[in-house]
Amino acid sequence: MGAAKKGFVCKVCGFISINGSSPERCPVCRAPKTSFEEKEDAINTAKDVNNLAETEKKHIPVIEVVKKCGLIPEGCQDVHVKIGRIQHPMQTEHYIVHIDFYIDNEFISRVILTPDKLNPAAALHLKAKAGKLAAVELCNLHGAWIKEASL
Repeated sequence: MGAAKKGFVCKVCGFISINGSSPERCPVCRAPKTSFEEKEDAINTAKDVNNLAETEKKHIPVIEVVKKCGLIPEGCQDVHVKIGRIQHPMQTEHYIVHIDFYIDNEFISRVILTPDKLNPAAALHLKAKAGKLAAVELCNLHGAWIKEASL
C-alpha cells in the first residue's frame, strides 16, 4: 500500500473530509458531526510518485482537465478521472465504489459506480476556473486513494 493521509471519515457513507475538520453535517448523507471519526490513515497516497508500486498504479486516480467543454460552450471546463494508470477492475468481488471530487479541499460531488456495468471513470462539468481539484476513489478491497491537480 501507499503512504497515508489523515481525514475525517463518515461512519455512515464513507465520505472523507480532507479540509482538516469534520463538517456539521456530512455533505453526502447528511449524517451529523458525531458520525465522523478522525483517521490518520484515511486516504492512501503514493510512497514515491516516480516509482509507483503495482497497487498504486491500479488505484491512484488519473486526472485530465479539459479547458474547453464540448457540451456547455461558455463558462465550463471538463474534468475526466479514470482510476489507475493500469485500469482498475470493476468486478463484483473487486471494484471502485465511488469517486468523490473536491475543489480547494471542499467537497463538490460524488459519482457512485456499479461493478460489472461501469468502467472505473467519471467526468464533471465545472464552473470553477481555478483552484486545486482532488479526486478520492474508494476501492472495496484497498481503501481510499487520492490524486490532486490544478485547474
